[in-house]
Amino acid sequence: MSRERARRVTLAPAEETIEKIKKVVEEGNFYGAQQMYKSLGSRYASADRYLEALDIFHSGACLQLANGQVRLVSLCNAEETKRKTMGCCMDYGGQWRLEKTVAAEKVEVFLMNYIYISHLQVTCGTELAVLFVENLVKGKIAYDDDTLDRIRQIYKKFPRISVPQNLDLADDADMQQLTEALGAAKTRTEGCSSFLRAAIKWSTEFGGQRNGSSEIHDMLADYLYTESPELDMSKVTYHFVRGKNPKKFGLTLVNFMGKCYPGEDDLAVARAVLMYLAQGNLRDAIILMDEIKKQVQQSEGVNFPQSDLMQFTNFLLETLQRDALPLFNMLRDRFRQSISREHLFNELLDEIAEKFYGVRRRNSMPGGMFGEIFKMMAGE
Repeated sequence: MSRERARRVTLAPAEETIEKIKKVVEEGNFYGAQQMYKSLGSRYASADRYLEALDIFHSGACLQLANGQVRLVSLCNAEETKRKTMGCCMDYGGQWRLEKTVAAEKVEVFLMNYIYISHLQVTCGTELAVLFVENLVKGKIAYDDDTLDRIRQIYKKFPRISVPQNLDLADDADMQQLTEALGAAKTRTEGCSSFLRAAIKWSTEFGGQRNGSSEIHDMLADYLYTESPELDMSKVTYHFVRGKNPKKFGLTLVNFMGKCYPGEDDLAVARAVLMYLAQGNLRDAIILMDEIKKQVQQSEGVNFPQSDLMQFTNFLLETLQRDALPLFNMLRDRFRQSISREHLFNELLDEIAEKFYGVRRRNSMPGGMFGEIFKMMAGE
């Protein structure tokens, strides 16, 4: 349909369209509802009625994601029912054992159907969430608090389901359950990430901060840390340092320190501090370090890393609070070996020297590779 023809088509108010599709969802026809959300939302957009198109995509994303979340919670309860049923099979013999085995099989079939439907709704919700952002761009909608709230509403509908614990990995059923749970977590994380990365890009182009909305960066950092089955602290850090909540980041790092491998804790803290400083943000770097030390004192089983790298990081924060370029250079030389533990640290320190002391970058990575590294961290 051409744009001119689309403009001539009479479209009902968006509220009526939304209620009509909602009934289709309530009937359980999730795929049919998805096609209606996409086609009808696109018609409003083609008629330059972007605000109503946004209402449709926003409503659809929230509803599909919310239903997916409810089903995933029910899925966890059903998994527990299955385990209890199978447990009873082992407690009794004879006919009772056979009946319970049949019951367990029925639960398993139910679970397979539930997994499919919940995945479908999360995927559908993600698609509509991305369409919501795409139409913010097409409609040239300016970044403001109201639109940010709508993005936050969609974000909060993305499921947060823990990966099953205390499974017997020698058991085929438990192993299959873990594999499915990890696959579902990856799907959810990739979906939420694609939506929020698109929202960050929109906010950059239409009135947000230079690096994109700090609030959306915080959302993405939190979801990546809590939900990703393949945790990458570099990506988490990239978004937190572009956010506005260094205390929340401090809590996250302390949580990470309590479960990471030996030698990863001081690298994570140093990386966070240096990435703040490379943006010229000394205030949040100091807040972050103070919060980490405070939370460690209040936490059991977590100690502040005692390493040369941490010593360097503390000295660096003190040095940058004064005009002390010679001391800055002396620290880099003295702690050269610790700094070399991560290849990015020297590049970050060159950036810090330029930001705080006006020193032009030496041995700069060719072809803008420094920026490319940050793009990789962002998942772009």
